[in-house]
Amino acid sequence: MVIFFKLTNLPATFQTIMNEILQDFINTGKVASFMDDVIIEIEIKERHNEIVEKVVKRLAENDLYVKPEKCK
Repeated sequence: MVIFFKLTNLPATFQTIMNEILQDFINTGKVASFMDDVIIEIEIKERHNEIVEKVVKRLAENDLYVKPEKCK
């Protein structure tokens, strides 16, 4: 999928794409997505890395990527 810049509804379109890609994670309440921010909140620290890996893998499968220097 290619998104062209300077489109009127680009933010809403990108949010819809993120919601579709991460829908199952969002439905469990472990992940929240707002535009290009993905927030992962989990109570068990040991499972946090597992969820992060799954989210990053899902993004990669859909030709999206994260910049490690912007991650906390």
